[in-house]
Amino acid sequence: MMPIDSSNPLDRLDYRILALVQENNLLPHRKIAEAVGLSTPAVTRRLQKLRQQGVIRRDASVLNAAALGRPLTIIVQVMAHSERMEDLDALRESFRDCEQVQHCHYVTGEADFILVFNVADMAEYERLTRELFFASGNVAKFTTMVSMESIKASEKVVLQAD
Repeated sequence: MMPIDSSNPLDRLDYRILALVQENNLLPHRKIAEAVGLSTPAVTRRLQKLRQQGVIRRDASVLNAAALGRPLTIIVQVMAHSERMEDLDALRESFRDCEQVQHCHYVTGEADFILVFNVADMAEYERLTRELFFASGNVAKFTTMVSMESIKASEKVVLQAD
């Protein structure tokens, strides 16, 4: 991944392209080109550049977890015993490596981490608490909240061109 070149920043056309692919990354380049007023090869080059720069991090499909037998979303506040960097790094690594953790944020305030889990049932979550929290030796306390309804779940970025 190459960094965004400050001598060649994103322009309005890049932002328009990003807005379209953020809604539907399967949109054919021809359709994007028509929408933004560029040729198809120009759109392809711009998308390739945006991926190389890390502006587009990945292309993925959003799955319906409940339809796949994984209906529970659990939000957890985690407080660490030790805030020594090597101890926090070990927690970070264990959370990053856990497939059921959909989001992990290192935060300010009372908690040190906020985690969002997707699990099939409470038995799976209980097993994870034993592995991630009790076995680590560095979790002082964790607070579990079970989502009753997902009102909004999005990673959409608000785009504002200059």
